[in-house]
Amino acid sequence: MPRLYLLTFFIIFSTILSAQDELRYIVDDSLRQKYDKAMEDPNIFKPRHLEITEEQAIKMTDRLPSFAVYRDTYFVTGVPLNREITKNSADATFQISIRQRLTKSVLPFKTFAYLTYTQRSFWDIYATSSPFRDTNYNPGLGLGKYLFYDNKVVGAVFAQIKHESNGRDGDESRSWNYLSLSMKYYFNARFNFSGEMWAPWVDGENNKDLLDYRGLGFVSINYISNKHKWWLSADINPRKGVINMNTTVTAAFRISERSNQYLFARFYQGYGESLLDYNKYTMNVRVGICIKPDFYNLF
Repeated sequence: MPRLYLLTFFIIFSTILSAQDELRYIVDDSLRQKYDKAMEDPNIFKPRHLEITEEQAIKMTDRLPSFAVYRDTYFVTGVPLNREITKNSADATFQISIRQRLTKSVLPFKTFAYLTYTQRSFWDIYATSSPFRDTNYNPGLGLGKYLFYDNKVVGAVFAQIKHESNGRDGDESRSWNYLSLSMKYYFNARFNFSGEMWAPWVDGENNKDLLDYRGLGFVSINYISNKHKWWLSADINPRKGVINMNTTVTAAFRISERSNQYLFARFYQGYGESLLDYNKYTMNVRVGICIKPDFYNLF
Protein backbone atom coordinates (compact mmCIF):
# COMPACT_ATOMS: atom_id res chain seq x y z
CA MET A 1 0.00 0.00 0.00
CA PRO A 2 2.74 2.58 0.78
CA ARG A 3 4.34 1.86 -2.62
CA LEU A 4 1.01 2.40 -4.40
CA TYR A 5 0.47 5.62 -2.44
CA LEU A 6 3.93 6.87 -3.39
CA LEU A 7 3.42 5.97 -7.06
CA THR A 8 0.14 7.92 -7.08
CA PHE A 9 1.91 10.89 -5.50
CA PHE A 10 4.65 10.96 -8.15
CA ILE A 11 2.09 10.72 -10.99
CA ILE A 12 0.25 13.75 -9.59
CA PHE A 13 3.58 15.44 -8.87
CA SER A 14 4.63 15.06 -12.53
CA THR A 15 1.26 16.35 -13.75
CA ILE A 16 1.55 19.44 -11.56
CA LEU A 17 5.10 20.02 -12.76
CA SER A 18 4.01 19.99 -16.40
CA ALA A 19 1.15 22.38 -15.73
CA GLN A 20 3.34 24.70 -13.70
CA ASP A 21 6.03 24.86 -16.39
CA GLU A 22 3.35 25.96 -18.83
CA LEU A 23 2.12 28.58 -16.38
CA ARG A 24 5.61 29.96 -15.90
CA TYR A 25 6.34 30.60 -19.58
CA ILE A 26 2.99 31.70 -21.00
CA VAL A 27 3.42 35.36 -20.09
CA ASP A 28 2.98 38.57 -22.07
CA ASP A 29 6.38 39.64 -23.47
CA SER A 30 6.13 43.27 -22.38
CA LEU A 31 5.15 42.28 -18.84
CA ARG A 32 7.98 39.72 -18.73
CA GLN A 33 10.46 42.47 -19.70
CA LYS A 34 9.15 44.74 -16.94
CA TYR A 35 9.36 41.87 -14.47
CA ASP A 36 12.95 40.97 -15.47
CA LYS A 37 14.01 44.62 -15.14
CA ALA A 38 12.42 44.85 -11.70
CA MET A 39 14.21 41.66 -10.63
CA GLU A 40 17.56 43.22 -11.55
CA ASP A 41 16.99 46.28 -9.36
CA PRO A 42 19.72 46.14 -6.66
CA ASN A 43 17.55 48.05 -4.17
CA ILE A 44 15.46 45.13 -2.95
CA PHE A 45 13.88 47.18 -0.14
CA LYS A 46 12.37 49.72 -2.54
CA PRO A 47 8.62 49.34 -3.26
CA ARG A 48 8.10 48.81 -6.95
CA HIS A 49 4.99 47.44 -8.64
CA LEU A 50 4.54 46.28 -12.20
CA GLU A 51 2.91 48.97 -14.33
CA ILE A 52 -0.06 47.41 -16.04
CA THR A 53 -3.66 48.48 -16.42
CA GLU A 54 -6.42 46.56 -14.71
CA GLU A 55 -7.86 45.54 -18.07
CA GLN A 56 -4.48 44.25 -19.30
CA ALA A 57 -3.78 42.36 -16.09
CA ILE A 58 -7.18 40.66 -15.97
CA LYS A 59 -6.99 39.76 -19.66
CA MET A 60 -3.53 38.26 -19.25
CA THR A 61 -4.22 36.30 -16.06
CA ASP A 62 -7.55 35.00 -17.35
CA ARG A 63 -5.68 33.48 -20.28
CA LEU A 64 -3.26 31.56 -18.07
CA PRO A 65 -3.91 27.84 -17.50
CA SER A 66 -6.63 27.43 -14.90
CA PHE A 67 -4.89 24.46 -13.23
CA ALA A 68 -1.63 25.07 -11.33
CA VAL A 69 0.25 24.76 -8.05
CA TYR A 70 -1.48 26.45 -5.10
CA ARG A 71 0.96 26.07 -2.21
CA ASP A 72 4.38 24.37 -2.07
CA THR A 73 4.20 20.82 -3.41
CA TYR A 74 7.04 18.78 -1.97
CA PHE A 75 8.52 15.50 -0.80
CA VAL A 76 10.91 15.85 2.14
CA THR A 77 12.47 13.64 4.80
CA GLY A 78 14.06 14.62 8.08
CA VAL A 79 14.58 14.26 11.79
CA PRO A 80 13.23 15.76 15.01
CA LEU A 81 15.30 18.33 16.89
CA ASN A 82 13.52 18.10 20.24
CA ARG A 83 13.83 14.36 20.90
CA GLU A 84 16.04 11.39 20.18
CA ILE A 85 16.56 10.50 16.52
CA THR A 86 15.53 6.90 15.84
CA LYS A 87 13.94 4.98 12.98
CA ASN A 88 10.59 5.69 14.63
CA SER A 89 11.08 9.44 15.07
CA ALA A 90 12.69 10.23 11.68
CA ASP A 91 10.09 10.42 8.93
CA ALA A 92 9.06 11.74 5.52
CA THR A 93 6.39 14.26 4.65
CA PHE A 94 4.87 15.11 1.32
CA GLN A 95 2.35 17.71 0.29
CA ILE A 96 0.23 18.04 -2.84
CA SER A 97 -1.38 21.45 -3.30
CA ILE A 98 -3.31 22.43 -6.43
CA ARG A 99 -5.84 25.02 -7.49
CA GLN A 100 -8.36 25.16 -10.30
CA ARG A 101 -9.80 28.47 -11.45
CA LEU A 102 -13.49 27.83 -12.13
CA THR A 103 -14.35 31.12 -13.84
CA LYS A 104 -12.60 34.08 -15.34
CA SER A 105 -12.96 37.53 -13.76
CA VAL A 106 -16.54 37.89 -14.92
CA LEU A 107 -18.35 37.64 -11.58
CA PRO A 108 -19.66 40.75 -9.74
CA PHE A 109 -16.89 43.21 -8.74
CA LYS A 110 -14.59 41.49 -11.29
CA THR A 111 -14.04 38.51 -8.98
CA PHE A 112 -13.30 34.94 -10.04
CA ALA A 113 -14.21 31.60 -8.45
CA TYR A 114 -11.63 28.93 -7.74
CA LEU A 115 -11.21 25.55 -6.07
CA THR A 116 -8.19 24.47 -4.01
CA TYR A 117 -7.04 21.17 -2.58
CA THR A 118 -4.08 20.56 -0.30
CA GLN A 119 -3.12 17.17 1.11
CA ARG A 120 -0.24 16.57 3.50
CA SER A 121 0.91 13.10 4.59
CA PHE A 122 3.24 12.18 7.46
CA TRP A 123 5.00 8.93 6.70
CA ASP A 124 7.03 6.87 9.20
CA ILE A 125 9.08 5.63 6.29
CA TYR A 126 11.95 4.23 8.39
CA ALA A 127 9.80 2.32 10.88
CA THR A 128 8.81 -1.32 10.55
CA SER A 129 6.24 -1.71 7.70
CA SER A 130 6.59 2.05 6.91
CA PRO A 131 3.10 3.13 8.02
CA PHE A 132 1.48 6.49 7.28
CA ARG A 133 1.07 8.22 10.64
CA ASP A 134 -1.44 10.84 9.53
CA THR A 135 -2.85 12.41 6.36
CA ASN A 136 -4.63 15.77 6.36
CA TYR A 137 -7.12 16.74 3.65
CA ASN A 138 -7.88 20.41 3.04
CA PRO A 139 -10.30 21.33 0.19
CA GLY A 140 -11.64 24.83 -0.30
CA LEU A 141 -13.92 26.91 -2.51
CA GLY A 142 -13.61 30.66 -2.83
CA LEU A 143 -13.69 34.00 -4.63
CA GLY A 144 -10.67 36.13 -5.52
CA LYS A 145 -10.10 39.67 -6.78
CA TYR A 146 -6.97 41.42 -8.05
CA LEU A 147 -5.84 44.62 -6.36
CA PHE A 148 -4.68 47.60 -8.43
CA TYR A 149 -3.37 51.03 -7.55
CA ASP A 150 -2.43 53.76 -10.02
CA ASN A 151 -2.37 51.32 -12.97
CA LYS A 152 -0.17 48.88 -11.05
CA VAL A 153 -1.03 45.40 -9.87
CA VAL A 154 -0.25 45.25 -6.16
CA GLY A 155 -1.81 41.97 -5.05
CA ALA A 156 -5.11 40.19 -4.48
CA VAL A 157 -7.75 39.46 -1.84
CA PHE A 158 -9.62 36.20 -1.25
CA ALA A 159 -12.58 34.79 0.66
CA GLN A 160 -12.76 31.03 0.89
CA ILE A 161 -14.74 28.31 2.69
CA LYS A 162 -12.43 25.48 3.78
CA HIS A 163 -12.62 22.12 5.51
CA GLU A 164 -9.74 20.15 7.00
CA SER A 165 -9.79 16.67 8.45
CA ASN A 166 -7.64 13.57 8.73
CA GLY A 167 -10.30 11.22 7.40
CA ARG A 168 -10.42 9.03 10.49
CA ASP A 169 -13.17 8.04 12.88
CA GLY A 170 -13.28 7.24 16.57
CA ASP A 171 -10.68 8.63 18.96
CA GLU A 172 -8.28 9.59 16.14
CA SER A 173 -10.80 11.70 14.24
CA ARG A 174 -9.84 15.38 13.77
CA SER A 175 -11.72 18.01 11.76
CA TRP A 176 -12.71 21.66 11.52
CA ASN A 177 -14.34 24.11 9.10
CA TYR A 178 -13.56 27.77 8.60
CA LEU A 179 -14.06 30.88 6.54
CA SER A 180 -10.67 32.07 5.31
CA LEU A 181 -10.07 35.75 4.55
CA SER A 182 -6.67 36.41 3.03
CA MET A 183 -4.67 38.80 0.92
CA LYS A 184 -1.34 38.95 -0.90
CA TYR A 185 0.67 42.11 -1.40
CA TYR A 186 3.67 42.55 -3.71
CA PHE A 187 6.20 44.95 -2.24
CA ASN A 188 8.33 44.52 -5.36
CA ALA A 189 9.39 41.77 -7.75
CA ARG A 190 11.42 40.02 -5.05
CA PHE A 191 9.30 40.46 -1.93
CA ASN A 192 5.70 39.58 -1.27
CA PHE A 193 3.72 39.50 1.94
CA SER A 194 0.57 37.54 2.61
CA GLY A 195 -1.75 36.95 5.52
CA GLU A 196 -4.76 34.83 6.36
CA MET A 197 -7.40 35.04 9.09
CA TRP A 198 -9.83 32.30 10.06
CA ALA A 199 -13.42 32.46 11.27
CA PRO A 200 -13.61 28.86 12.51
CA TRP A 201 -16.22 26.29 13.37
CA VAL A 202 -14.53 23.37 15.13
CA ASP A 203 -16.84 20.39 14.73
CA GLY A 204 -14.39 17.63 15.69
CA GLU A 205 -15.32 16.11 19.04
CA ASN A 206 -11.70 15.17 19.75
CA ASN A 207 -10.13 18.53 18.88
CA LYS A 208 -12.37 21.17 20.48
CA ASP A 209 -9.27 23.07 21.65
CA LEU A 210 -7.62 23.02 18.21
CA LEU A 211 -7.50 26.83 17.95
CA ASP A 212 -5.40 27.05 21.12
CA TYR A 213 -2.66 25.38 19.07
CA ARG A 214 -3.50 26.46 15.51
CA GLY A 215 -4.39 30.07 16.29
CA LEU A 216 -6.61 32.23 14.08
CA GLY A 217 -4.33 32.95 11.15
CA PHE A 218 -0.80 33.52 9.91
CA VAL A 219 1.47 35.98 8.13
CA SER A 220 4.02 35.02 5.51
CA ILE A 221 7.08 36.72 3.99
CA ASN A 222 8.59 35.52 0.73
CA TYR A 223 11.83 36.57 -0.95
CA ILE A 224 13.20 35.36 -4.26
CA SER A 225 16.60 36.19 -5.74
CA ASN A 226 17.26 37.33 -9.30
CA LYS A 227 16.47 34.66 -11.91
CA HIS A 228 14.61 32.68 -9.24
CA LYS A 229 17.77 30.96 -8.01
CA TRP A 230 16.92 31.17 -4.31
CA TRP A 231 13.51 31.29 -2.67
CA LEU A 232 13.32 32.03 1.08
CA SER A 233 10.16 32.23 3.15
CA ALA A 234 8.95 32.45 6.73
CA ASP A 235 5.46 31.77 8.09
CA ILE A 236 4.48 33.04 11.53
CA ASN A 237 1.35 31.55 13.09
CA PRO A 238 0.45 33.15 16.47
CA ARG A 239 -1.33 30.85 18.91
CA LYS A 240 -2.91 31.19 22.34
CA GLY A 241 -0.73 32.96 24.90
CA VAL A 242 1.78 35.80 24.94
CA ILE A 243 4.38 35.70 22.10
CA ASN A 244 3.55 32.04 21.44
CA MET A 245 3.79 31.12 17.78
CA ASN A 246 4.29 28.28 15.35
CA THR A 247 7.10 29.00 12.91
CA THR A 248 7.95 27.59 9.49
CA VAL A 249 11.13 28.65 7.67
CA THR A 250 12.02 27.31 4.22
CA ALA A 251 14.92 27.70 1.81
CA ALA A 252 14.77 26.51 -1.78
CA PHE A 253 17.48 26.37 -4.46
CA ARG A 254 16.36 26.15 -8.07
CA ILE A 255 17.95 23.19 -9.81
CA SER A 256 17.69 24.53 -13.38
CA GLU A 257 16.50 27.73 -15.05
CA ARG A 258 14.37 25.59 -17.36
CA SER A 259 12.42 23.87 -14.60
CA ASN A 260 10.39 24.74 -11.54
CA GLN A 261 12.04 22.15 -9.31
CA TYR A 262 13.88 23.23 -6.18
CA LEU A 263 16.11 21.54 -3.65
CA PHE A 264 14.17 22.25 -0.50
CA ALA A 265 14.85 22.57 3.24
CA ARG A 266 12.07 23.12 5.78
CA PHE A 267 12.30 23.93 9.50
CA TYR A 268 9.23 23.76 11.72
CA GLN A 269 8.69 24.44 15.40
CA GLY A 270 5.41 24.59 17.28
CA TYR A 271 2.11 22.77 17.53
CA GLY A 272 -0.44 21.63 15.00
CA GLU A 273 1.82 20.46 12.20
CA SER A 274 -0.46 17.44 11.83
CA LEU A 275 -4.09 17.19 12.93
CA LEU A 276 -3.64 13.89 14.75
CA ASP A 277 -0.94 15.30 17.06
CA TYR A 278 -2.08 18.93 17.01
CA ASN A 279 -1.50 19.37 20.78
CA LYS A 280 2.03 17.93 20.81
CA TYR A 281 5.04 20.22 20.45
CA THR A 282 7.46 19.36 17.66
CA MET A 283 10.64 20.78 16.20
CA ASN A 284 12.10 19.26 13.07
CA VAL A 285 14.10 19.86 9.94
CA ARG A 286 13.47 18.13 6.62
CA VAL A 287 15.07 18.27 3.16
CA GLY A 288 13.93 17.13 -0.25
CA ILE A 289 12.50 18.45 -3.50
CA CYS A 290 9.76 21.02 -4.09
CA ILE A 291 7.64 22.49 -6.88
CA LYS A 292 6.89 26.16 -6.25
CA PRO A 293 3.94 28.26 -7.38
CA ASP A 294 4.91 31.12 -9.66
CA PHE A 295 6.16 34.03 -7.55
CA TYR A 296 3.70 36.45 -9.13
CA ASN A 297 0.92 33.90 -8.79
CA LEU A 298 -2.04 35.87 -7.42
CA PHE A 299 -3.40 32.94 -5.37
